[in-house]
Amino acid sequence: MSAGSGPGAARVQSPGRSLAGNVAFGAGLLLVLATMTLGAYAGVALALGLAGDSFLSSAVPGDGRNAVVVGGIGAGGLTGLLLPLTLFAAVRGTEARPRLGPGEALLKMLGVLVLAVYLLIVSLLAAQLGWILPIGLVTLLSVFLVGFSWVPLALIPWERFGLGGIGGLLGTSRGPGGSGKSD
Repeated sequence: MSAGSGPGAARVQSPGRSLAGNVAFGAGLLLVLATMTLGAYAGVALALGLAGDSFLSSAVPGDGRNAVVVGGIGAGGLTGLLLPLTLFAAVRGTEARPRLGPGEALLKMLGVLVLAVYLLIVSLLAAQLGWILPIGLVTLLSVFLVGFSWVPLALIPWERFGLGGIGGLLGTSRGPGGSGKSD
């Protein structure tokens, strides 16, 4: 039996972790979850306002309002998730992943807002099913339509358009000679 491998062995903290680092990570995680949740609520309020009190109110049937809510959750939650991550990437960097410059951070946030508007448009299209289908089926279909509508956008080779760093926030961008895997 080797020393230090049994149940009574002392646990040694790895040299890369500290209590302050763990607390900072926990605080950052809580901040991201809070902004994502608040963004989803704000997206629902915006989407319901679009469906109820605006020029789009006649275009959204009563059985399609839940589809608009699903789009609001997606758009607001995505924006609330990626806003603090972009801000963190703009102020903190490493040698492997340098800080974002103001222009690149702005480009990423504009991309997130375009994607949020895209999700709202998809939800408005899914709401049109409310003219012919019952509310429960429209809600179910809208979750799949809004939830998977971004997949074709993920398959576009953004590097050919000069937008190769779009996946950098989530660790999926490929640098020169990179494999796309995060360390």
